Amino acid sequence: MSLYNVFDIAGTGMSAQSVRLNTTASNMANANSVSSSIDQTYRARHPVFAAEMTKAAGVHQEGESVGVKVLGIVESDAPLQREFSPNHPMADKDGFIYKPNVNVVEEMANMISATRNYQTNVQIADAAKQMLSKTLLMGQR
Repeated sequence: MSLYNVFDIAGTGMSAQSVRLNTTASNMANANSVSSSIDQTYRARHPVFAAEMTKAAGVHQEGESVGVKVLGIVESDAPLQREFSPNHPMADKDGFIYKPNVNVVEEMANMISATRNYQTNVQIADAAKQMLSKTLLMGQR
């Protein structure tokens, strides 16, 4: 693996964590939204990363560098929160309102994890840059 591949891998990692942060922010922003229909209720979204799927399938070959690829964003299958609130303006004809299946504590943990992963990828790219700079300076002496 070339040292230049480190920049590619760290870049894909930063891009993937950026997508993860955006989906987490979207989930947090819609955590308290209310709907009168189960079909219109916001559902938590999560990105799917290709590196994990490739690793799980055993396709990865040793010595090959693989970055992280975002395959897409999927909606959570967790049940929505149904609450009886007949006086709520968004209540359906039976008096129920529907809330998203967003767990705020879980989303905060995802946000902290994504932030730290992003920060780690930045540090890896910075360390690789410093190693390349030091290597170039070795020729000047």
